[in-house]
Amino acid sequence: MTPSKPLRIAVLGTHSTGKTTLLKRIEMELRGHGLTAARTGRLGKRAAAAGLPKMQHHTAQSTEWIMAQGVLDEITAAAQGAEVILIDRAALDAVAYFEAAMAFRSETPPRLERERLLTLASTQLPKYDLLFATVLDETVPVDTSHDYDAGFRRLVDDRMHRLLANNVIPHQRVTSDPDSQAHAVDIAVQRCLKEELV
Repeated sequence: MTPSKPLRIAVLGTHSTGKTTLLKRIEMELRGHGLTAARTGRLGKRAAAAGLPKMQHHTAQSTEWIMAQGVLDEITAAAQGAEVILIDRAALDAVAYFEAAMAFRSETPPRLERERLLTLASTQLPKYDLLFATVLDETVPVDTSHDYDAGFRRLVDDRMHRLLANNVIPHQRVTSDPDSQAHAVDIAVQRCLKEELV
């Protein structure tokens, strides 16, 4: 691996399905093997801090901001010499949230706007060396400090997996099962170590 082409591992999925925890575990393992890893994230909170709507209030504008900021974070991490970039919320994630928000509000996204956002997200897909998609398990309790709408959370999960399937995007599904989580960490670490040896 060279600093000009870091390995990129991205994750997407509805909220509170273990995305950040998974990436933290991968990061710790990689650091244990002496690899420099950078983790992106907190895009929803940063969008809200910038005055943009989030969750079920997402708009095309907030969706585009999240994708653009995520790309900027990746470029910054690469410029700073990260060997591995761990992307908390792949670009397609933002499109799924947008579609779910529109469905939640019983609105139909303008066709050209949806296509434009999908095109923007699709330009990022070839950069991901690994893509993990978390799977919603409603039996796992969520952090009670968050005011999540259960219906919206399901909509995001549905749109996420539908987008992946309809566009035949290669990815690894990760469930809440500890074995599934451990397997995902192992896949990521082995891929990074293999790339390092090439």
